Amino acid sequence: MTQEEALAEFRAAGALLEGHFILSSGLHSPRYLQCARVLMDPARAARLAGALAAAIPAEIRRRIGIVVSPAMGGVVIGHEMGRALGVEAIFVERPEGRFELRRGFRLEPGQRVLLVEDVVTTGLSSREAIEAVGAAGGEVIAAAALVDRSAGTAGMGVPFFPLVRLSVPTYEEGALPDELAAIPAEKPGSRTPVLSGVEGAA
Repeated sequence: MTQEEALAEFRAAGALLEGHFILSSGLHSPRYLQCARVLMDPARAARLAGALAAAIPAEIRRRIGIVVSPAMGGVVIGHEMGRALGVEAIFVERPEGRFELRRGFRLEPGQRVLLVEDVVTTGLSSREAIEAVGAAGGEVIAAAALVDRSAGTAGMGVPFFPLVRLSVPTYEEGALPDELAAIPAEKPGSRTPVLSGVEGAA
């Protein structure tokens, strides 16, 4: 699957959004790929996961023992990647601010892990998840994501394989261009707009 074919899947799902969005990193952007929406259709999710799995070199694929993804955004694509690779898939979550394994999930000592995200912007959550995997005894040998928004700058410390690379500008809260500042900001997945540039805005 080419990048354009992957983006066509997002467009077909109504998941390529235009406007003013606050990303999970806190940065602002005029475009957003809503991975939760594109993964609603199990057949589409399976196609995207199959394409993402195929983007990982065979020598790395052979070594993967389990898929780990960060909750919540990575859970669905992580599960589908487990199916595509023929391995189990689990997730880490943040009950108290730090990623950890819960729900009876565990890793074997030295178990080789593929970390799977939906979207990577700065790579911070991925690095934190990689740290949690190490603390649980596993070894992340590669990372993969449906979308890399970092323009190649997200350093993971392991080989990284995205399906789509997007060069979409992002801005700090205090450095918004006028045309973006004029549009009410939304946090994707939230029910109400967040007014940018006012006290209390996220």
